[in-house]
Amino acid sequence: MDARHARLDTSARASGDAWLRRAHARIDRSIERLLMLPDEEQIDGRWSRARAAVRAYATRPAKRVRPLLVVVGYRLARPRRRPPRGLWDVAAALELLHTFLLVHDDVADGADLRRGGPALHRLVGGGRRGEDLAIVLGDHLFARAMECMLAAGLPRAADVARYWLGVCRTTAAGQFLDLDLTGAPLASVTLFQTLKVALHKTARYTFVAPLVGGAMLGGAPPALCAALDRLGRQVGIAFQLRDDLLGLFGSAARTGKPVGADLLAGKPTFPVIAAYLRAPAPARSELERLWVAARHDAGARADLLAAVDAHGGRAAAERAVDRATRAARRGLAVLPVAPACRALLDDLVTDLAVRTA
Repeated sequence: MDARHARLDTSARASGDAWLRRAHARIDRSIERLLMLPDEEQIDGRWSRARAAVRAYATRPAKRVRPLLVVVGYRLARPRRRPPRGLWDVAAALELLHTFLLVHDDVADGADLRRGGPALHRLVGGGRRGEDLAIVLGDHLFARAMECMLAAGLPRAADVARYWLGVCRTTAAGQFLDLDLTGAPLASVTLFQTLKVALHKTARYTFVAPLVGGAMLGGAPPALCAALDRLGRQVGIAFQLRDDLLGLFGSAARTGKPVGADLLAGKPTFPVIAAYLRAPAPARSELERLWVAARHDAGARADLLAAVDAHGGRAAAERAVDRATRAARRGLAVLPVAPACRALLDDLVTDLAVRTA
């Protein structure tokens, strides 16, 4: 790259960084506004307090990857048009839809923390009662999200909402598979199943759907939507496998959960299954024993982590992340978009996604 192109690239990134900060702030304001519901203020004081807890939960600091990708997808399709106000509402509504899924996921996973604070079911009471109330509040968030998408006044909003609901169906399948495989013997889980979870629970929902949905709202041609679909899948796979590695070998300060938390929960992630498949037969028996013991024995968790590393599970996952990341960069390089838009997307898929899983 010559000096002129380097200056242009630096300028595009600086402009992109400034735009990201402004977009993030505008999305946060839209989320706040969409959660203000005057027609519900007089229902009951208990309901008002519950809604206040939901607002506090939903507006915690977060990366807002999904709504940002909606706006970026729109800009890729309509680079010369200023995003209309309705687009910000649709993007914020997708974040509410995401929040609904987080609430239900935290109940299903028995998670106590989310984004640096108590999970919603802890905020509204704890125990079985808190879980029941949180599920209902999640349903309310789902209804509000769909209401806002359809009320945004954008010509293709209904088509995009229908597309996103289809993705939500396959996300549910990915979450079901993730939960159903939890605690299963290692011999009964395939590497392909762990990739199915990564694709359906994470990649399509977190990266593909926002990018493609935003582009659809901008009237993108099918070829651009297909290219964004391929790009989002690769970024999402890299993101989830990096998250699997951090769940095993990362620091608590970075992940917000204890090291080895996935082992404690009994989740057979890609690195664990890759190590099991690479291990010789005698070692597989020991891995199965450690896999069961790890759920209640810290020493067994440490031994299992060492075995996953020794049998190549960690290295295999790193290679898979690298392959997906390189494929994503190839897809990004050939997108028919302006340099500023490409810089925005590159920042999102690297800084906000792959590097900070």
